[in-house]
Amino acid sequence: MNLKGRNFITLKDYSPEEIGYLLDLAADLKAKKKQGITGNSLKGKNIALIFEKPSTRTRCSFVVAAVDEGAHPEYLGKDDIQLGHKESVEDTARVLGRVFDGIEFRGFKHKTVEDLAKYAGVPVWNGLTDDYHPTQILADLLTMKEHFGYLKGLRFVYAGDGRNNMANSLMIGMSKMGVHFTILAPKSLWPNDKLVELCQGYAGESGSTITLTEDTDAVKDADTIYTDVWCSMGEEDKAAQRIALLKPYQVNKDLMEKTGKDTTIFMHCLPAVKGNEVTEDVFESGASVVFDEAENRMHTIKAVMVATLGE
Repeated sequence: MNLKGRNFITLKDYSPEEIGYLLDLAADLKAKKKQGITGNSLKGKNIALIFEKPSTRTRCSFVVAAVDEGAHPEYLGKDDIQLGHKESVEDTARVLGRVFDGIEFRGFKHKTVEDLAKYAGVPVWNGLTDDYHPTQILADLLTMKEHFGYLKGLRFVYAGDGRNNMANSLMIGMSKMGVHFTILAPKSLWPNDKLVELCQGYAGESGSTITLTEDTDAVKDADTIYTDVWCSMGEEDKAAQRIALLKPYQVNKDLMEKTGKDTTIFMHCLPAVKGNEVTEDVFESGASVVFDEAENRMHTIKAVMVATLGE
């Protein structure tokens, strides 16, 4: 499958077959790395890593993945370049596109990554925006596939803030890959109707379902329960209000037991605020695969770079 030169901005742009290809490639690259084999498909390439928001997993994953495949990654923090301040995004994109072979962007406005992709002339990868977090979803899908051996037909429940970038991206990825997807959240935090409608179309094609509910009984038979922080970066002022609103949707022992299965796994994109969206005992339990997910960020990001830029 040829994805050479493609941007990776949202999973809306990728077919289920293309997503499957990236997961297979990531699994292969991961197996090789475990045997001490790294590649040189990015040898001689220079990669710009633009970060408006700080990051642990995304930054470390892009750096290690690039170096493993022979590329030079250059970190550009918000004070290192003029992006959108003294210089327009379009002009910055055209400059960076002439100097670098690929560009990662992690920041606030989704339009910024779209403009970079439009003007840079080299592959642009979304490391997170206010709307979407597609590299995380690849890591989540790989983790589920490793754990269960398959994706199609699994039952997935996302509990918490149902209209943030994680809920949006998970709904897209799961519906495309045939995973039954439920958002368990107060109605005021349900995702945008237009996106739900789009994902219902994907679900129709893949044979899965999408459910939005406020009822915690919806976790019955869930294979995966997933949550994220109750306040996204930049929303800290809403903390008290959010905690009150979302407390009934905390992933705790009771909620995990409500699935009626002892095989249900717990997932979180991290960092976690233990005691809010998840209790310490669930986070540290045998059901938790959060650190497999964290590691898989690197293998899946490597797959995206190799597929879109590698020789």
